[in-house]
Amino acid sequence: MNGHMELLYWQLVYSFVRRQYRIIKVSNGPNEIWLESFHHQNIPLIRIVRYDIDWSSWLKRDIEYAWRVAEQVKRRYMKRTVQVLNIYISTYPPVDDWEFLVEKPLPFSRDARAALRTVFIHSANVPHSLQQISEQIREPITLPSLERDEDPFLAAEHIKRQALQLTSEQQEREKRLFEYGRPIFTYAFIALQVFMFLLLEWKGGSTNPAVLIEYGAKFNPLIQEGEWWRFFTPIFLHIGFLHLFMNTFALYYLGTMVERLYGSWRFFVIYLTAGFFGTLGSFLFTSSLSAGASGAIFGLFGALLYFGTVYRYLFLQTIGMNVISLIVINLIFGLVIPGIDNAGHIGGLIGGFLAASVVHLPRHRAWNKQVVSLFFTSCIVAAALYAGFR
Repeated sequence: MNGHMELLYWQLVYSFVRRQYRIIKVSNGPNEIWLESFHHQNIPLIRIVRYDIDWSSWLKRDIEYAWRVAEQVKRRYMKRTVQVLNIYISTYPPVDDWEFLVEKPLPFSRDARAALRTVFIHSANVPHSLQQISEQIREPITLPSLERDEDPFLAAEHIKRQALQLTSEQQEREKRLFEYGRPIFTYAFIALQVFMFLLLEWKGGSTNPAVLIEYGAKFNPLIQEGEWWRFFTPIFLHIGFLHLFMNTFALYYLGTMVERLYGSWRFFVIYLTAGFFGTLGSFLFTSSLSAGASGAIFGLFGALLYFGTVYRYLFLQTIGMNVISLIVINLIFGLVIPGIDNAGHIGGLIGGFLAASVVHLPRHRAWNKQVVSLFFTSCIVAAALYAGFR
Protein backbone atom coordinates (compact mmCIF):
# COMPACT_ATOMS: atom_id res chain seq x y z
CA MET A 1 0.00 0.00 0.00
CA ASN A 2 1.30 3.46 -0.92
CA GLY A 3 1.71 5.59 2.19
CA HIS A 4 1.39 8.88 0.32
CA MET A 5 -2.00 7.90 -1.13
CA GLU A 6 -3.14 6.68 2.28
CA LEU A 7 -2.15 10.06 3.71
CA LEU A 8 -4.01 11.85 0.89
CA TYR A 9 -7.12 9.82 1.67
CA TRP A 10 -7.23 10.86 5.32
CA GLN A 11 -6.21 14.43 4.55
CA LEU A 12 -9.23 14.73 2.25
CA VAL A 13 -11.52 13.19 4.84
CA TYR A 14 -10.23 15.57 7.52
CA SER A 15 -10.54 18.52 5.16
CA PHE A 16 -14.22 17.75 4.55
CA VAL A 17 -14.95 17.15 8.23
CA ARG A 18 -13.52 20.59 9.01
CA ARG A 19 -15.87 22.00 6.36
CA GLN A 20 -18.88 20.74 8.39
CA TYR A 21 -19.30 17.46 6.59
CA ARG A 22 -20.09 14.57 8.90
CA ILE A 23 -19.06 10.95 8.53
CA ILE A 24 -22.18 8.81 8.12
CA LYS A 25 -20.63 5.51 7.03
CA VAL A 26 -17.19 3.88 7.31
CA SER A 27 -16.32 0.50 5.81
CA ASN A 28 -13.18 -1.49 5.05
CA GLY A 29 -12.00 -3.55 2.09
CA PRO A 30 -11.68 -1.21 0.24
CA ASN A 31 -11.49 1.73 2.64
CA GLU A 32 -14.66 3.70 2.05
CA ILE A 33 -16.17 6.73 3.81
CA TRP A 34 -19.44 8.55 3.12
CA LEU A 35 -19.83 12.14 4.31
CA GLU A 36 -22.79 14.48 4.18
CA SER A 37 -23.53 18.10 4.96
CA PHE A 38 -26.71 20.16 4.84
CA HIS A 39 -24.56 23.31 4.89
CA HIS A 40 -23.24 22.62 1.39
CA GLN A 41 -26.21 22.80 -0.94
CA ASN A 42 -24.17 22.20 -4.11
CA ILE A 43 -22.54 18.92 -2.94
CA PRO A 44 -24.31 17.60 0.19
CA LEU A 45 -23.02 14.02 -0.18
CA ILE A 46 -19.45 12.82 -0.75
CA ARG A 47 -18.00 9.33 -0.98
CA ILE A 48 -14.25 8.69 -0.78
CA VAL A 49 -12.67 5.31 -1.59
CA ARG A 50 -9.02 4.34 -1.03
CA TYR A 51 -8.25 1.31 -3.15
CA ASP A 52 -5.59 0.38 -5.70
CA ILE A 53 -7.72 -0.36 -8.76
CA ASP A 54 -6.29 -2.68 -11.42
CA TRP A 55 -9.12 -2.99 -13.93
CA SER A 56 -11.80 -0.65 -15.23
CA SER A 57 -14.44 -3.38 -14.85
CA TRP A 58 -14.10 -3.09 -11.06
CA LEU A 59 -14.34 0.70 -11.32
CA LYS A 60 -17.49 0.44 -13.46
CA ARG A 61 -19.22 -1.89 -11.02
CA ASP A 62 -18.28 0.26 -8.04
CA ILE A 63 -19.53 3.47 -9.67
CA GLU A 64 -22.85 1.73 -10.31
CA TYR A 65 -22.93 0.60 -6.67
CA ALA A 66 -22.23 4.17 -5.47
CA TRP A 67 -25.00 5.47 -7.75
CA ARG A 68 -27.53 3.05 -6.23
CA VAL A 69 -26.60 3.94 -2.65
CA ALA A 70 -26.60 7.68 -3.40
CA GLU A 71 -30.02 7.38 -5.09
CA GLN A 72 -31.41 6.08 -1.78
CA VAL A 73 -29.59 8.53 0.51
CA LYS A 74 -30.33 11.66 -1.53
CA ARG A 75 -34.08 11.37 -0.87
CA ARG A 76 -33.61 12.81 2.59
CA TYR A 77 -32.58 16.19 1.11
CA MET A 78 -36.09 16.89 -0.22
CA LYS A 79 -34.76 18.39 -3.45
CA ARG A 80 -34.39 16.97 -6.93
CA THR A 81 -31.09 18.53 -8.00
CA VAL A 82 -28.73 16.75 -5.59
CA GLN A 83 -25.10 16.44 -6.67
CA VAL A 84 -23.06 13.57 -5.22
CA LEU A 85 -19.27 13.54 -5.42
CA ASN A 86 -17.61 10.13 -5.74
CA ILE A 87 -13.82 10.19 -5.22
CA TYR A 88 -11.35 7.33 -5.82
CA ILE A 89 -7.78 7.40 -4.54
CA SER A 90 -5.55 4.77 -6.21
CA THR A 91 -1.78 4.56 -6.48
CA TYR A 92 -2.04 3.88 -10.21
CA PRO A 93 -4.92 4.07 -12.69
CA PRO A 94 -6.44 0.86 -14.12
CA VAL A 95 -4.31 -0.84 -16.77
CA ASP A 96 -7.06 -0.66 -19.40
CA ASP A 97 -9.24 2.20 -20.62
CA TRP A 98 -11.06 3.91 -17.75
CA GLU A 99 -11.28 7.65 -18.48
CA PHE A 100 -14.65 7.33 -20.25
CA LEU A 101 -16.18 6.08 -16.98
CA VAL A 102 -15.51 9.37 -15.16
CA GLU A 103 -15.73 11.91 -17.99
CA LYS A 104 -19.46 12.51 -17.60
CA PRO A 105 -21.66 12.55 -14.50
CA LEU A 106 -24.10 9.69 -14.00
CA PRO A 107 -27.56 11.31 -13.72
CA PHE A 108 -30.17 10.24 -11.17
CA SER A 109 -33.04 11.42 -13.33
CA ARG A 110 -33.74 13.30 -16.54
CA ASP A 111 -32.53 16.46 -14.83
CA ALA A 112 -28.78 16.52 -15.47
CA ARG A 113 -28.24 18.69 -12.39
CA ALA A 114 -28.97 15.66 -10.18
CA ALA A 115 -26.04 13.34 -10.77
CA LEU A 116 -23.14 11.33 -9.40
CA ARG A 117 -19.84 12.97 -10.35
CA THR A 118 -16.67 10.92 -10.13
CA VAL A 119 -13.10 12.10 -9.62
CA PHE A 120 -10.29 9.55 -9.98
CA ILE A 121 -7.06 10.48 -8.16
CA HIS A 122 -3.81 8.64 -8.80
CA SER A 123 -0.18 9.51 -8.06
CA ALA A 124 0.30 11.27 -11.42
CA ASN A 125 -2.73 13.60 -11.36
CA VAL A 126 -3.13 14.75 -7.75
CA PRO A 127 -2.98 18.55 -8.34
CA HIS A 128 -5.41 18.37 -11.26
CA SER A 129 -7.83 16.15 -9.31
CA LEU A 130 -7.76 18.42 -6.26
CA GLN A 131 -8.60 21.30 -8.57
CA GLN A 132 -11.57 19.32 -9.90
CA ILE A 133 -12.81 18.71 -6.36
CA SER A 134 -12.38 22.39 -5.50
CA GLU A 135 -14.51 23.34 -8.48
CA GLN A 136 -17.20 20.87 -7.48
CA ILE A 137 -17.54 22.00 -3.86
CA ARG A 138 -16.78 25.65 -4.78
CA GLU A 139 -14.09 25.92 -2.12
CA PRO A 140 -10.30 25.64 -2.53
CA ILE A 141 -8.79 22.34 -1.36
CA THR A 142 -5.24 22.81 -0.07
CA LEU A 143 -3.50 19.94 1.70
CA PRO A 144 -0.33 20.29 3.81
CA SER A 145 2.90 18.85 2.40
CA LEU A 146 4.68 15.96 4.09
CA GLU A 147 7.92 16.74 5.88
CA ARG A 148 10.99 15.22 4.18
CA ASP A 149 11.77 12.66 6.89
CA GLU A 150 8.19 12.03 7.99
CA ASP A 151 6.68 8.55 7.61
CA PRO A 152 3.50 8.90 5.47
CA PHE A 153 1.80 5.99 7.24
CA LEU A 154 2.37 7.57 10.65
CA ALA A 155 1.20 10.94 9.30
CA ALA A 156 -1.92 9.26 7.85
CA GLU A 157 -2.66 7.59 11.19
CA HIS A 158 -2.32 10.95 12.96
CA ILE A 159 -4.70 12.69 10.53
CA LYS A 160 -7.12 9.76 10.84
CA ARG A 161 -7.24 10.17 14.62
CA GLN A 162 -7.83 13.91 14.22
CA ALA A 163 -10.69 13.34 11.75
CA LEU A 164 -12.39 10.74 13.94
CA GLN A 165 -11.88 12.85 17.07
CA LEU A 166 -13.42 15.88 15.37
CA THR A 167 -16.36 13.74 14.26
CA SER A 168 -16.79 12.41 17.80
CA GLU A 169 -16.81 15.96 19.19
CA GLN A 170 -19.43 17.00 16.63
CA GLN A 171 -21.65 14.08 17.62
CA GLU A 172 -21.23 14.87 21.32
CA ARG A 173 -22.24 18.52 20.77
CA GLU A 174 -25.29 17.41 18.82
CA LYS A 175 -26.24 14.92 21.53
CA ARG A 176 -26.08 17.65 24.17
CA LEU A 177 -28.58 19.73 22.17
CA PHE A 178 -31.26 17.14 22.99
CA GLU A 179 -30.35 16.92 26.66
CA TYR A 180 -30.42 20.55 27.80
CA GLY A 181 -33.46 20.51 30.08
CA ARG A 182 -35.61 18.17 32.14
CA PRO A 183 -39.33 17.71 31.41
CA ILE A 184 -40.64 19.47 34.53
CA PHE A 185 -43.47 21.49 32.98
CA THR A 186 -44.46 18.64 30.66
CA TYR A 187 -45.35 16.48 33.66
CA ALA A 188 -46.95 19.45 35.42
CA PHE A 189 -49.20 20.20 32.43
CA ILE A 190 -50.13 16.50 32.14
CA ALA A 191 -51.06 16.41 35.82
CA LEU A 192 -53.06 19.63 35.48
CA GLN A 193 -55.11 18.47 32.51
CA VAL A 194 -55.82 15.10 34.15
CA PHE A 195 -56.90 16.92 37.33
CA MET A 196 -59.18 19.26 35.37
CA PHE A 197 -60.71 16.31 33.51
CA LEU A 198 -61.55 14.58 36.80
CA LEU A 199 -62.95 17.83 38.15
CA LEU A 200 -65.18 18.28 35.09
CA GLU A 201 -66.40 14.70 35.40
CA TRP A 202 -67.20 15.29 39.07
CA LYS A 203 -69.05 18.53 38.38
CA GLY A 204 -71.33 17.06 35.74
CA GLY A 205 -69.31 15.59 32.88
CA SER A 206 -66.53 16.72 30.55
CA THR A 207 -68.92 16.51 27.58
CA ASN A 208 -71.52 18.75 29.24
CA PRO A 209 -71.46 22.17 27.46
CA ALA A 210 -72.61 24.02 30.59
CA VAL A 211 -69.80 22.50 32.68
CA LEU A 212 -67.23 23.24 29.97
CA ILE A 213 -68.32 26.86 29.75
CA GLU A 214 -68.32 27.24 33.53
CA TYR A 215 -64.73 26.03 33.81
CA GLY A 216 -63.24 28.06 30.96
CA ALA A 217 -63.79 26.45 27.54
CA LYS A 218 -63.52 28.61 24.45
CA PHE A 219 -66.90 30.26 24.02
CA ASN A 220 -66.86 33.21 21.63
CA PRO A 221 -69.70 35.30 23.16
CA LEU A 222 -68.06 35.32 26.59
CA ILE A 223 -64.64 36.11 25.14
CA GLN A 224 -66.17 39.05 23.27
CA GLU A 225 -67.68 40.22 26.56
CA GLY A 226 -64.19 40.49 28.01
CA GLU A 227 -63.37 37.09 29.53
CA TRP A 228 -59.86 37.13 28.05
CA TRP A 229 -58.64 34.25 30.22
CA ARG A 230 -60.59 31.92 27.98
CA PHE A 231 -57.74 32.22 25.49
CA PHE A 232 -55.68 30.13 27.96
CA THR A 233 -57.99 27.99 30.10
CA PRO A 234 -59.21 25.76 27.22
CA ILE A 235 -55.65 24.37 26.93
CA PHE A 236 -56.21 22.32 30.08
CA LEU A 237 -59.79 21.12 29.44
CA HIS A 238 -60.74 18.03 27.43
CA ILE A 239 -64.03 16.76 26.08
CA GLY A 240 -64.28 13.06 26.86
CA PHE A 241 -61.72 10.46 27.91
CA LEU A 242 -60.50 9.67 24.37
CA HIS A 243 -59.72 13.37 23.78
CA LEU A 244 -57.78 13.49 27.06
CA PHE A 245 -55.93 10.24 26.34
CA MET A 246 -54.81 11.26 22.82
CA ASN A 247 -53.59 14.70 23.89
CA THR A 248 -51.89 13.38 27.03
CA PHE A 249 -50.11 10.74 24.97
CA ALA A 250 -48.96 13.37 22.44
CA LEU A 251 -47.91 15.81 25.16
CA TYR A 252 -45.86 13.14 26.92
CA TYR A 253 -43.78 12.31 23.85
CA LEU A 254 -43.58 15.72 22.21
CA GLY A 255 -43.38 17.70 25.45
CA THR A 256 -40.47 15.74 26.88
CA MET A 257 -38.58 16.14 23.59
CA VAL A 258 -39.20 19.88 23.25
CA GLU A 259 -38.54 20.63 26.93
CA ARG A 260 -35.23 18.74 26.80
CA LEU A 261 -34.37 20.68 23.66
CA TYR A 262 -35.36 24.18 24.77
CA GLY A 263 -35.21 24.01 28.55
CA SER A 264 -38.09 24.40 30.99
CA TRP A 265 -38.83 28.12 30.97
CA ARG A 266 -38.60 28.35 27.17
CA PHE A 267 -40.91 25.33 26.93
CA PHE A 268 -43.35 27.04 29.31
CA VAL A 269 -43.47 30.14 27.11
CA ILE A 270 -43.75 28.11 23.88
CA TYR A 271 -46.54 25.89 25.19
CA LEU A 272 -48.72 28.67 26.57
CA THR A 273 -48.12 30.93 23.57
CA ALA A 274 -49.00 28.11 21.19
CA GLY A 275 -52.12 27.33 23.24
CA PHE A 276 -53.12 31.00 23.11
CA PHE A 277 -52.60 31.11 19.33
CA GLY A 278 -54.59 27.91 18.96
CA THR A 279 -57.54 29.37 20.88
CA LEU A 280 -57.16 32.64 18.97
CA GLY A 281 -57.30 30.82 15.63
CA SER A 282 -60.40 28.94 16.75
CA PHE A 283 -61.96 32.19 18.04
CA LEU A 284 -61.42 33.88 14.67
CA PHE A 285 -62.59 31.09 12.36
CA THR A 286 -65.03 28.89 14.29
CA SER A 287 -67.95 29.80 16.52
CA SER A 288 -68.37 26.41 18.19
CA LEU A 289 -67.57 25.64 21.79
CA SER A 290 -64.11 24.05 22.03
CA ALA A 291 -61.40 22.97 24.43
CA GLY A 292 -58.24 20.87 24.44
CA ALA A 293 -54.46 20.98 24.33
CA SER A 294 -54.29 20.25 20.58
CA GLY A 295 -53.30 23.81 19.63
CA ALA A 296 -50.51 23.84 22.22
CA ILE A 297 -49.34 20.40 21.09
CA PHE A 298 -49.24 21.58 17.48
CA GLY A 299 -47.16 24.45 18.82
CA LEU A 300 -44.60 21.89 19.95
CA PHE A 301 -44.42 20.74 16.34
CA GLY A 302 -43.87 24.39 15.42
CA ALA A 303 -41.01 24.63 17.92
CA LEU A 304 -39.41 21.56 16.36
CA LEU A 305 -39.77 23.13 12.92
CA TYR A 306 -37.98 26.22 14.22
CA PHE A 307 -35.19 24.00 15.52
CA GLY A 308 -34.99 22.69 11.95
CA THR A 309 -34.34 26.20 10.63
CA VAL A 310 -31.35 26.56 12.98
CA TYR A 311 -29.98 23.00 12.65
CA ARG A 312 -31.38 21.94 9.31
CA TYR A 313 -28.87 19.12 8.77
CA LEU A 314 -29.44 17.62 12.24
CA PHE A 315 -33.22 18.05 12.03
CA LEU A 316 -33.47 16.20 8.72
CA GLN A 317 -31.09 13.47 9.85
CA THR A 318 -33.01 12.74 13.05
CA ILE A 319 -36.63 13.78 13.60
CA GLY A 320 -37.33 15.99 10.60
CA MET A 321 -39.23 13.70 8.26
CA ASN A 322 -41.28 12.22 11.13
CA VAL A 323 -42.27 15.68 12.37
CA ILE A 324 -43.25 16.93 8.91
CA SER A 325 -45.19 13.73 8.17
CA LEU A 326 -47.12 13.92 11.46
CA ILE A 327 -48.03 17.57 10.85
CA VAL A 328 -49.33 16.82 7.36
CA ILE A 329 -51.26 13.71 8.47
CA ASN A 330 -52.91 15.52 11.39
CA LEU A 331 -53.90 18.50 9.25
CA ILE A 332 -55.40 16.16 6.64
CA PHE A 333 -57.37 14.39 9.38
CA GLY A 334 -58.62 17.76 10.51
CA LEU A 335 -59.92 18.51 7.04
CA VAL A 336 -61.51 15.10 6.46
CA ILE A 337 -62.96 14.25 9.88
CA PRO A 338 -65.76 16.53 11.15
CA GLY A 339 -65.52 18.04 14.61
CA ILE A 340 -61.76 18.67 14.55
CA ASP A 341 -60.77 22.31 15.03
CA ASN A 342 -58.15 22.73 12.29
CA ALA A 343 -58.08 26.50 12.79
CA GLY A 344 -56.89 25.90 16.34
CA HIS A 345 -54.28 23.39 15.15
CA ILE A 346 -52.87 25.76 12.53
CA GLY A 347 -52.95 28.66 14.97
CA GLY A 348 -51.04 26.62 17.52
CA LEU A 349 -48.49 25.52 14.93
CA ILE A 350 -47.83 29.13 13.97
CA GLY A 351 -47.76 30.25 17.60
CA GLY A 352 -45.25 27.58 18.60
CA PHE A 353 -42.94 28.48 15.73
CA LEU A 354 -43.13 32.20 16.54
CA ALA A 355 -42.63 31.65 20.28
CA ALA A 356 -39.59 29.49 19.60
CA SER A 357 -38.16 32.20 17.37
CA VAL A 358 -38.60 34.72 20.20
CA VAL A 359 -37.06 32.65 23.03
CA HIS A 360 -34.61 30.93 20.64
CA LEU A 361 -32.54 27.87 21.52
CA PRO A 362 -30.38 27.51 24.65
CA ARG A 363 -26.80 28.75 24.35
CA HIS A 364 -27.79 30.87 21.34
CA ARG A 365 -27.87 34.63 21.21
CA ALA A 366 -29.50 36.36 18.28
CA TRP A 367 -31.04 39.40 19.93
CA ASN A 368 -31.78 41.26 16.68
CA LYS A 369 -33.72 38.32 15.25
CA GLN A 370 -35.47 37.70 18.55
CA VAL A 371 -36.60 41.33 18.85
CA VAL A 372 -37.86 41.29 15.26
CA SER A 373 -39.72 38.02 15.96
CA LEU A 374 -41.27 39.51 19.11
CA PHE A 375 -42.41 42.58 17.20
CA PHE A 376 -43.82 40.48 14.35
CA THR A 377 -45.62 38.18 16.80
CA SER A 378 -47.10 41.15 18.66
CA CYS A 379 -48.36 42.63 15.41
CA ILE A 380 -50.07 39.35 14.47
CA VAL A 381 -51.74 39.12 17.91
CA ALA A 382 -52.88 42.75 17.77
CA ALA A 383 -54.31 42.39 14.27
CA ALA A 384 -56.07 39.12 15.15
CA LEU A 385 -57.59 40.54 18.33
CA TYR A 386 -58.74 43.65 16.47
CA ALA A 387 -60.39 41.46 13.82
CA GLY A 388 -62.04 39.28 16.48
CA PHE A 389 -63.39 42.07 18.69
CA ARG A 390 -64.45 44.69 16.19
